[in-house]
Parts: sequence; structure tokens; C-alpha cells
Amino acid sequence: MNGTLYLVGVGPGDPELLTLKAARILGAVEVIAFPAPREDSALALEIASPHLNPDAARVPIPLPMSIDRAIGRTAYNEGAQAILLHLRAGRDVAYLCEGDPLFYGSAMYLIDRVGREAEICIVPGVTSLTASAAAIGRPLAARNEMLKVLPAPLPDAVLRSELLSTDAAALIKIGRHFDRIRALLEETGHLGGAMIVEHATTGKERITPLAAFAHTDRPYFSTILTYRGAEAWGR
Repeated sequence: MNGTLYLVGVGPGDPELLTLKAARILGAVEVIAFPAPREDSALALEIASPHLNPDAARVPIPLPMSIDRAIGRTAYNEGAQAILLHLRAGRDVAYLCEGDPLFYGSAMYLIDRVGREAEICIVPGVTSLTASAAAIGRPLAARNEMLKVLPAPLPDAVLRSELLSTDAAALIKIGRHFDRIRALLEETGHLGGAMIVEHATTGKERITPLAAFAHTDRPYFSTILTYRGAEAWGR
């Protein structure tokens, strides 16, 4: 009988933000698989490490940071096969996912590739959006307001149109797109209400009003939350 694949959200960085269910599963499974964009980089493994079964096998899944979809497909095909080797042998596998498995996560690409042969259980996690809102101490949106989640790599024209039509937005995958995103937020009237949160919930967390941001580094793991609505949170 094949094992079960658990897609486990490990949250944005603080190991204490894993759910009880996630911690229980990670302490029991025989195999831990995790995305490894670079040889020296495995953030999901670092976050989850206090909760892992010390005897579990570790299976790094190399995921090159490339916009070439063909390269990505090859990486996920190979990763799925590495996981299936253990599942076919009857071993349960937990695949670690930063944040939530189904919120812009690598786990979604394993569902079809593995689901034909093994049961999949998805364990939700805390997203960078909710963690950033908590760090700032400000709601994402309220009542009937719309919240738009916008990946920074989108074209300027698309981002401009979306920003002009919303009072609350969360921009993710900032990194090298920081300067153009800041300019677009200023152009669309969002700059004054924008906050940038870097490395939310970790020891490197930094919160800055975007209009005052003067740092030279451009962390990929950052989220910009902007609000220009009229909601009075205290009433």
C-alpha cells in the first residue's frame, strides 16, 4: 500500500506559527521533502526543524529560480519522482511549504504529479499576508472592501489598472521589482498608506512605511500592504 503525501504549510518564518496538526505530522512521518532553490537555501526546512522527526529521511527537491516554464516542469517532474519512490515503498512523506501550500506555493505542482498514485493531505499554514498584517497591527480590509493580491512581476499596465480600482492591496514577490512597484503605488495614490514588511515573524523582520523606505537591499521575502479606504477601524 502506498504512503500518504502531506503538503504541510510551515508559515512565514516563526516555528511557533505551525499548527498543532502540522507539528504532529512532521514529528511522525518517515520522510521529509522540502524545496531547495539553491544548495545553501532551504527556508521551509529551517522553519520546521524544531518539529521534525529526527530519524526521518531528508529529501531536498531542487527548484531553480527561473521564469522558464520548461525548466520548472522538469524540476517538478523529477521532484515528484523522488517523492514517489518513498510513497511506493509505503512510507509517508511530508513536503514542507513556506506559508500555505496552496497560496502561490510550489506544492500545487505536485498534486497532479503525485495524486494519481497516492493519497494527498493538505495542511494549511499561516500566509505572509496575514503575518504581515499582524506585524503592522492593521487589518487587511474590512466589511465590503475588496482586497487584491498582486504579484509584483505583473506588467505595469495590469498593476496600474488593479491598483486604481481598489482601496486595499497586498503586493508579493517584491525583490528586484521594488523600485517600479513603489513608483506605481505613488502614481495610483497608494504610497501614503503603504507599509513594507520584510521577513515577517523572523528575527530579521523589518517594518517600514514605504514612503520612508531608504534601505539598499531588496529582499524577495517581503510584502507590501496598502490601504487608502475610509474605514475607521475603531468604530
